[in-house]
Amino acid sequence: MSAREPATTTTPSLLVIVDPTARRLDGESVRIAKDVLSAGAPVKLCLPESPREYARALARRGSRRPVLIGDDRSLVRAVTQLHLQRELAEADLAMVPVGPGGALRLARHLGVPASAVAAARAVLDGQPRRLDLLVDDSDGVVLGELHVPAPPRPAGRVPWLRRSAAVRTGPIPLRVEADGRIVADLDRPVHSVTLAPGSDGSVRAEVRAAARDDAPSPGVTHAGVVTVSGPDFHFKADGRTLGPVRTRTWRVRGAAWSLVLP
Repeated sequence: MSAREPATTTTPSLLVIVDPTARRLDGESVRIAKDVLSAGAPVKLCLPESPREYARALARRGSRRPVLIGDDRSLVRAVTQLHLQRELAEADLAMVPVGPGGALRLARHLGVPASAVAAARAVLDGQPRRLDLLVDDSDGVVLGELHVPAPPRPAGRVPWLRRSAAVRTGPIPLRVEADGRIVADLDRPVHSVTLAPGSDGSVRAEVRAAARDDAPSPGVTHAGVVTVSGPDFHFKADGRTLGPVRTRTWRVRGAAWSLVLP
């Protein structure tokens, strides 16, 4: 029996979606990943040039497993699209990370192998793992962590932000509610709020508030629902800076999506 036969019989057909940025920045890694995947499973290659083409490819995937070659944005885009289509639970996603290290923090956090070769082999030999997801009241998703307020970004790299709304940094007045209980209020500036899926199916919220003699910093709490509100604020989720908003509510959806990992 050849080395190729086991992968072909155990790995489903693949829809390999190559992000245009990955093709431009590291064509060699893209080529290597395609060669490894093609040697182990039937592959349909898709080279989208726009978000619309990307969404169309996912919508027409049929029984093929989507494999994303690109950076964290590719993975977030796919999860978001499938979530909006209400098809996220049925799709086992896989990823081959290609891009600069700063654009692959989420992939590393989730356990995707760093090299193109190792990640492509994991696509063929790994197993789908169910993962939790943060979902907000505007149908936005968070795969890793969310930070409020958003840290500043270099000038000229925030085209998706309203030009008239500057990203506020430093302590800001916010109200943080966990299952209806007030954790931090507007009279006590908040240095940061970090939200992530907890290990017990809850939202893990870490709140750092300004020091005050009559009350310690709130610290870490777990809740089914967390709401942050106050003056216009931005937040950073999975590498994206979003906002401004005045209120957002997040909750965890347990085992909401699947990623193929070693």
